Amino acid sequence: MNNNARLYLFPVPLSDNPVTEVLPAHNIELIKSVKYFIVENLRSARRFLKQCDRSIDIDSLTFFTLNEHTDASELTPMLAPMEAGNDVGVISEAGCPAVADPGADIVAIAQQRGYTVVPLVGPSSILMGVMASGFNGQSFAFNGYLPIDQGARAARLKELERRIMREHQTQIFIETPYRNNRLIAELCRSLPGNMRLCVASDITGARQSIVTLPLSKWAKREYNYDKTPTIFLLYS
Repeated sequence: MNNNARLYLFPVPLSDNPVTEVLPAHNIELIKSVKYFIVENLRSARRFLKQCDRSIDIDSLTFFTLNEHTDASELTPMLAPMEAGNDVGVISEAGCPAVADPGADIVAIAQQRGYTVVPLVGPSSILMGVMASGFNGQSFAFNGYLPIDQGARAARLKELERRIMREHQTQIFIETPYRNNRLIAELCRSLPGNMRLCVASDITGARQSIVTLPLSKWAKREYNYDKTPTIFLLYS
């Protein structure tokens, strides 16, 4: 099926800074014209829309929730408005929809059904971390969260080390914010001291800090990234 309806992928700020500091005016104009939204979190999506334009009538909009708990059978009905020619917007919790985000599932269905998918410009912690790290930007991999089990976690770190050395590929991952400091200490204990770690914290926010150092220097450095959204990058 194909019509003029579009699936817009609306990026969301990574920090509490005003949306006008990180999103193009074009995004905000488009978002005011959309009446159907697929969102990861209803409360934060409603707040984001009000930040874009306080005149948006939230109660007149239709929302579908798509997160890690959504059953696959619920996805296709979310695109029903597009069958009638209505545009639909996708909003994730932070950053770009469908990148390390459940929005990818709805985009896959839209592509299968022949709908036009429109990705819009906005912040991505993965890309911005790579940009500012000084690491290989031609070959990189995002690994999500490391395993919680200590044995599996150690094995994963060794595998990431092998990928870096064998493929010269930047390895990227995240951690639950309250464990950020412990993760850095663990990396310092587990990996070679000459391997470089970039810690990119509060990207686009008031406390933004993006620092690249060998692990041997991180081991001696004072830092506190706990409770702050942070992304980690490793390279040789």
